[in-house]
Amino acid sequence: MIHPLADVCGTHIPESTNVWQFCVIFPNAIIGKNCNICANVLIENDVQIGDNVTIKSGVQLWDGVRLADNVFIGPNVTFTNDVVPRSKVYPQSFAKTFISKGASIGANVTVVAGHTIGEYAFIGAGSVVTTDIPANTVWYGNPAKHKGFITNEGVLLDMNMKDKEGRCHSM
Repeated sequence: MIHPLADVCGTHIPESTNVWQFCVIFPNAIIGKNCNICANVLIENDVQIGDNVTIKSGVQLWDGVRLADNVFIGPNVTFTNDVVPRSKVYPQSFAKTFISKGASIGANVTVVAGHTIGEYAFIGAGSVVTTDIPANTVWYGNPAKHKGFITNEGVLLDMNMKDKEGRCHSM
């Protein structure tokens, strides 16, 4: 379903994906199956989105962003793609940012260009990501710092791999 008020130039959008009002999708963007792209999202040409991805309102996916399957992008997450931006000066190629399978990025996070967020990692709301994030880890703050772990099923763990009930987990 593509909302009639969306500006979708791309042809790589399966019928099972929802694109809501006021979205702009450039012609060469590749979008997977069963995605939900909420209102006011912009997706540039050199963007690849996997299956079952949720992108909440107010997100811009600039050239070079790659989202794997089952990724959650919270409202107003900001991605960058130029490490040294200047008006009317463009790099030969934009930095690539990879968000791995099952990762979740909270509202208002900023992801600085050129980093990888590992599988099932969890980035807390309002954080600024300035480094690569390992799989199954929890990060938050400005700059984001490692604060714990998370299972593939979404159970939050402290730095000692214990859940809130005190049970130990292993990865």
